[in-house]
Amino acid sequence: MDLEYTIKDLDKVVETLLNNRDNKIILFHGAMGVGKTTLIKALVKAIGSADEVQSPTYSLVNEYQLPDTSIFHFDLYRVNTIDELYNFGFEEYLQENHWVFIEWPELAMEFMPEKVTNVFLELTPNESRKITIK
Repeated sequence: MDLEYTIKDLDKVVETLLNNRDNKIILFHGAMGVGKTTLIKALVKAIGSADEVQSPTYSLVNEYQLPDTSIFHFDLYRVNTIDELYNFGFEEYLQENHWVFIEWPELAMEFMPEKVTNVFLELTPNESRKITIK
């Protein structure tokens, strides 16, 4: 599924994404500055967390609270080896029934269950965004 959108369409994009996901693990692919964190902020709000969302670039993971579960937001941009993920206990986050959003997931693909939702973001020539949900 492909959609082109601007920031004013973000709520509709989030609704579409939530209605077309395979499970609670969502992987975000795209270049730096394309809007991955902005989309995740809107997702966290739509799912029901009032927590402030910030990119976990330096901490690797941020946790946001929901009444009955958590959302784990990973940014793996600075991770260089798979051993870093093992040392961090990354695979344990995927075994629970929490929401897991992962920016820059390429290095972690061997940890992923069979069904995940991949979100590909691109900047379009007219400065809007294109999102592909697979």
